[in-house]
Amino acid sequence: MSSFKRKVATQIATVSLILATIASPIAWFVARENAEESIVKFAMEESQRLLRHLHADQFQGEQARVQAQKATNTLAGGLFDIAELYDAHGLKLAEGLTAQGEKMESSLPSHGVPRYRQPLYKSHHLPDKQWALRVFIPLYADGKTLSGYFEGVRLIPDWQHQQILREALIAALMVSLASLICGGILYPVVIRLAAENEEKAKELLESHLGMMETLGRAIAQRDSDTGAHNYRVAWMSAMLAETIGLKDHAMQALIVGSFLHDAGKIGIADAILLKPGKLTDEEMNTMRTHVSIGEEIVAGAGWLEGARAVVAGHHEKWDGSGYPRRLKGEEIPLAARIFAITDVFDALCSKRPYKDPMPLDKAMTILHKDAGTHFDPTLIAAFFPLAEQLYASAQNTSEAEAKALMEDMVRRYFG
Repeated sequence: MSSFKRKVATQIATVSLILATIASPIAWFVARENAEESIVKFAMEESQRLLRHLHADQFQGEQARVQAQKATNTLAGGLFDIAELYDAHGLKLAEGLTAQGEKMESSLPSHGVPRYRQPLYKSHHLPDKQWALRVFIPLYADGKTLSGYFEGVRLIPDWQHQQILREALIAALMVSLASLICGGILYPVVIRLAAENEEKAKELLESHLGMMETLGRAIAQRDSDTGAHNYRVAWMSAMLAETIGLKDHAMQALIVGSFLHDAGKIGIADAILLKPGKLTDEEMNTMRTHVSIGEEIVAGAGWLEGARAVVAGHHEKWDGSGYPRRLKGEEIPLAARIFAITDVFDALCSKRPYKDPMPLDKAMTILHKDAGTHFDPTLIAAFFPLAEQLYASAQNTSEAEAKALMEDMVRRYFG
């Protein structure tokens, strides 16, 4: 199993367990409450049905207590273990008790004079693990005038109590199982979607790389270069950037910017770009416009937008004598400061048709001399330990090998 699949499986399992842990007690509580309420509802409906024959005038006069006692005896012998009737003022008229009711009456909490206007109930857990439900029902004459109150207590038998708990436990287990099954079903779906997304990302990356390389080759052809320089400086810049901890988007922008740093040369006329001799001042001014042209090419170009810092700043110098904006010190983007070092180093140390490679010690002398004027001195210090490895690359790698080095770096930070 790949690390990604392990991570997905772990996260889904964790979420499923958390969901089951939270949902199961809730399901247990809700199922128990529903069962309790169904018992109460049945008791309320049956008691109200039996009490319908009582009228408001039966709670008044000499016959009030006689009629009330008959009613409570009937109710206590059926649905309730304790049945009590009160008049409209909250005075008790009668009470009916079963043998169970007599035993548990003293264990019930007392309450004041009835004043409620809507039916309600309370659950009581008594000694010896007994469980009783107490209902409170206001009685109305003609559905409007309060004529009295009925209160009944029902001791829930052990078998019924166990049944409620068992059904609540089953509901909790079902919810827990559903949570785990849901996680199990989600895992292959997430893996499949992730695989599809990864494949699309690979296709998009390949498209981006193809576009970048095509533009890079076009730049190299315009400048009569093989293109190996672009590959090497992109790889070298990333190597230097790794030593100072550059990562993520900043590293991506550096790699793309290093590869496309001279994109603006596409817009320079051949008479100037390919002139074998020294350029005049006017021609040099024209040549320097390749920076602004390059900016226009990559600006707003989506994935290539990140190249802008290097394209715009790779001719700036630490002391402010560069162009086109004469930026100084840390005003120059970090990516451009990194690239400036590797660009000059590769130009000095690589073999070109018109020159042999410069020895490493001589190239490093030049870089050291220009630290603080052309180059960021801190970055020069970070570059020195890499110089020997990069020198070998500049001298001995073919274009295909340089391309492979750069693509490996691209896939590390883009893939």
